[in-house]
Amino acid sequence: MLNVFQVVADPTRRGILDLLRERERSVGEIVERFTLTQPAVSRHLRELREAGLVSVRREGQRRVYVLRPERLGEIADWADRFRAGR
Repeated sequence: MLNVFQVVADPTRRGILDLLRERERSVGEIVERFTLTQPAVSRHLRELREAGLVSVRREGQRRVYVLRPERLGEIADWADRFRAGR
């Protein structure tokens, strides 16, 4: 599994997570929101999937991506140490 911190360091992947926070989306819907090619978006989605931050399901020929917010807990726990002054 990829390191969550490394994966979310990329601004495009953070943008994709923001989109998926609103609702699940197909690859085509995600591509429409960026100035990237479909293969480039698919590479970002693969990294997010390998880090466990999103899951994917097939609906006919479409792939639909869903945010898995529980994996962001590692980042929240890390940030909480700073907020708590530890």
